[in-house]
Amino acid sequence: MNIQKLMISAALVAVTTATAGAAMAEARYPVDAPFVSTKTRAEVVAQLTQAGDQGRLNYANSAYPVLQTPVSTKTRAEVKQELAIAEASGELDNIRHNGGN
Repeated sequence: MNIQKLMISAALVAVTTATAGAAMAEARYPVDAPFVSTKTRAEVVAQLTQAGDQGRLNYANSAYPVLQTPVSTKTRAEVKQELAIAEASGELDNIRHNGGN
């Protein structure tokens, strides 16, 4: 009796496993619909260029803003002098060992 139940259980598991893949399979999405263009590639490119020139293209903030390069107000010698003072006073040790806190 135990062997018969085991065989039935094994058969059910095999059938369930075999059909699970078919149940989860879906048709390709989106379905490829036939499309026939009424414009040539050159016409589309020209239309895109014209829209760009007229400012009608919306890139949905896909471009980062142009950042200005910071301008230094100190000379290299002044920065080196500040570094030497910070090293001598131990200020850099505090930053290195305490994470700047």
